[in-house]
Amino acid sequence: MYRFIDYYHNEVVLSFDDHPFSKNPKHVWVVCRYQNQWLLTKHSDRGFEFPGGKVEANESALEAAIREVKEETGGIVSQIEYIGQYKVKGKEKIIVKNIYFANIDTLVKQDGYFETFGPVLFKELPENIQKNKQYSFIMKDDVLQKSLQEVRKKLKIRGDM
Repeated sequence: MYRFIDYYHNEVVLSFDDHPFSKNPKHVWVVCRYQNQWLLTKHSDRGFEFPGGKVEANESALEAAIREVKEETGGIVSQIEYIGQYKVKGKEKIIVKNIYFANIDTLVKQDGYFETFGPVLFKELPENIQKNKQYSFIMKDDVLQKSLQEVRKKLKIRGDM
């Protein structure tokens, strides 16, 4: 388990164990790859980030992850894997979020992308992402870096990348 303080000075606990904080989290975040590139979205307020959001009523976290990728990027998930979970102890509430890794088969052009401007592809993520104002606060703490390490470790073991 990793503990650190996030961009807004909240305590964050991150784990790559099987659902250590909640079996039914209310939020999801999906690290996406499409044609050997990182697939992000540009949020209308926050900037570049991986897709994610809230789990709706009568929906599993996995279903929410697939839906959020489609809504925010037009991406059709071909493969998705649970990576880990993190808990943010905010000033007013605690948020638990599942982290997934998804391979995207197809990008479908949509008339709208909900709160975002749609898909954005990057061959590489910038090394100075924590200081880059174009990127969302969600991309600026250790959750991103540790999750990318975990994704690379799992993919290397499976030989997918």
